[in-house]
Amino acid sequence: MSKYGFIVIISIVYSVSCSGQERNDTIQGMGLSTIAWANQGNSFITFPTDIGNIEPLWFEGNLIPNFYLRVNEDSRLMGVITPQVIVRMFQEESYPVRTPSYMPQITMYYLLSPKCNVNSLSLFGRFAHHSNGQDGEFFLENGDINLKNGSFSTNYLELGLIRTNYNTRYNAAQFFSTSLQIHPSKLTEEELSNNYSMYRWNSTFSIFKIPSSSEQNIKKKASFSIKAQTTWMFGDVNNWGNFSPDRLNLSLTFYYHPKFLEDIGFFTQLYHGMDYYNIYFNHKIDIIRFGVMTEKLRF
Repeated sequence: MSKYGFIVIISIVYSVSCSGQERNDTIQGMGLSTIAWANQGNSFITFPTDIGNIEPLWFEGNLIPNFYLRVNEDSRLMGVITPQVIVRMFQEESYPVRTPSYMPQITMYYLLSPKCNVNSLSLFGRFAHHSNGQDGEFFLENGDINLKNGSFSTNYLELGLIRTNYNTRYNAAQFFSTSLQIHPSKLTEEELSNNYSMYRWNSTFSIFKIPSSSEQNIKKKASFSIKAQTTWMFGDVNNWGNFSPDRLNLSLTFYYHPKFLEDIGFFTQLYHGMDYYNIYFNHKIDIIRFGVMTEKLRF
């Protein structure tokens, strides 16, 4: 699928999210824990059925355990510690799991709106590390990037806003976040300069379809959800023009949450852009993938 097709689909998702944004008393508000959980992302593992130009994989696993720190349930300030790890097992001899992404991070959330308001605004800030645990030379003798054991390391700061609302037309909880990500040069591998974007603008739309129920005080999990994500990469990268389409990463994910499974669902993801897997960052990929993921959000 072309990047223009992605843009059309994401525009449709956005137009749906902007309609029917009125408060509805069928949900009891979205607390800071719910907002943080939606923003932190889901753990998942893919099937060996990727369609596209990514290296053949047995699976990709994204592990996102979150540890929540807050004084009490009514607090408008909360911290989340996340030792995130992404691993890929390649379809090669010995089935190697090559250079995982280690991404420990701490995120602070502050609820700007009154507590338990479905239409709320929150502020978040994050400090994160991303490396592959290797210490080899970044470049090979021929000038290519060393994918086997080349060292990749960066640290970044991210500051953003999260807007939540409830769509009465579709009985859906919605989240929109936008943030700026900054990788200070002194905290980033020197060889990444002019090759890796140090300034990134991230935006995410998420829609969770809540099943209808006559039970008013019972938390419900979404029957399905859609997440659209974009990243625009600023700075001097690969001699790209200021408005080059190469600067845009696009992702669209469809989740289905069966009633017979408690905390696991199935997903399909379409991704277009530069690879997010540490030292593979210079690879442009277009893929469709399938897998299972965790989902503990309740509304």
